[in-house]
Amino acid sequence: MTDVQTSDPHIPRRRRLRRLAVAAAAALAVVTTAGVTVATANASPEDQNATAAQAWDLVWSDEFNGGAGQLPSSANWQIDIGHGYSGGPSNWGTGEIGYHTDDPDNLSMDGNGHLEITALRDGSGNWTSARIETQRSDFKPPSGGTLRIEGSLQLPQVSGDAALGYWPAFWALGSPYRGNYWNWPAIGEFDIMENVNGQSTVHGVLHCGVNPGGPCNETLGLGATTQCGGSCHNGFHTYAFEWDDAAHQLRWYADGQLFHSVSESTVGSGTWSDMTSHAGYFILLNLAMGGAFPNGVSGQSTPTSATQPGHSMLVDYVRVYTSGGSGDGGGDDDPTDPPDNGGDGFDAYSAIQAEAYADQSGVSTETTSDGGGGQNVGYVANGDWLRFNDVDFGSQSPLDFVARVASGAGGGISGLVEVRIDSRSASPIGSFAIANTGGWQNWTTVPANVSSVTGVHDVYLTFTSGQPNDFVNINWFHFRH
Repeated sequence: MTDVQTSDPHIPRRRRLRRLAVAAAAALAVVTTAGVTVATANASPEDQNATAAQAWDLVWSDEFNGGAGQLPSSANWQIDIGHGYSGGPSNWGTGEIGYHTDDPDNLSMDGNGHLEITALRDGSGNWTSARIETQRSDFKPPSGGTLRIEGSLQLPQVSGDAALGYWPAFWALGSPYRGNYWNWPAIGEFDIMENVNGQSTVHGVLHCGVNPGGPCNETLGLGATTQCGGSCHNGFHTYAFEWDDAAHQLRWYADGQLFHSVSESTVGSGTWSDMTSHAGYFILLNLAMGGAFPNGVSGQSTPTSATQPGHSMLVDYVRVYTSGGSGDGGGDDDPTDPPDNGGDGFDAYSAIQAEAYADQSGVSTETTSDGGGGQNVGYVANGDWLRFNDVDFGSQSPLDFVARVASGAGGGISGLVEVRIDSRSASPIGSFAIANTGGWQNWTTVPANVSSVTGVHDVYLTFTSGQPNDFVNINWFHFRH
């Protein structure tokens, strides 16, 4: 393989290779920003906003057009492995029993424009399946506009006793869940489509507030069902979710028909703020086996000995649109561009993903092995910085600051991770030193005391070193009080 040279010998080699990769990805990317019209026909008269056709801009999509047996795009999706996130609740917090894999027998494209997620059972009775989630975790509406997440899916073609325990789902989780797996349901969960036990109906559900009870009646959530005009079990159907920032309303659709809506007034302004004021959401597709939902519906533990393995959920596409308002709503026409949280604010005391910056200098993002996957900010060297808009410290000052960092820097190379308020030239309110941790993906959590700060501020992470070399990667950070 031929070595590739650059014209700037002063750029460290790790950074040169990153810049070449980004440039190549940008050159190869085929980006479509389509102004399309999505008609929400036959919607309920209770919501006049939902009855009118809207002009939508496509900001992200996956059409699953890869070859048969290929895994979904790693640029778009991360694959969850096992029975739960490291450090999170067991069995994904749902009670499901299947082990999620990246085996093409469980997860692959079919060569006909579909993603296929298949539940299998081995000779010992162990079930396997698959679960994926978008690399991006910043999907939200532009200020005053609307976000629409839409997918075309076919449910597993199995029913009756043979379907007991099948639980396909298309849903979204609030971004603060990444790295902190114990803040559910406050961070929000939008179940766009759930189906259990091969039934002809699907469910749309909001999870929010506190568990148990609270404004979303946890652990059940606030939900509704539909039969997709007859049966959701026959072929492909389109499922969509809309978050209307202007109306402060959430809406669920099946085949263009509104069947569920929740407004801010239903859950209260505090709960609404908790699930809408963070950086946004990531999208998930999975086929669970067993768990609280199918068990509760069937009145028995599932799957049973009668449950038939080998059935699949097929996904034709997943698309994200925005309409109206201002800002980019977390959408990005070019997947090689850095993420932007749109300046819509963060809770200082919840995990803030480093890749959710509003602006930066000198850094890039990459896939991380930490905390179940996602992205980290990397290639950080002296003089680089990140800005996070509107971080809310409330009325009580934090005691300290913690960050999840890794370093593969060479011997004698180290630097400072600093926190500054409202200006890159302000004096740091706190900092810590970091050197080699054993590798660029060998993660550790480092605390540092901080000076008093209250209210809402832009937060800068700045990076200072006596050498020009990259010295740290950062996955997330937050403050503690």
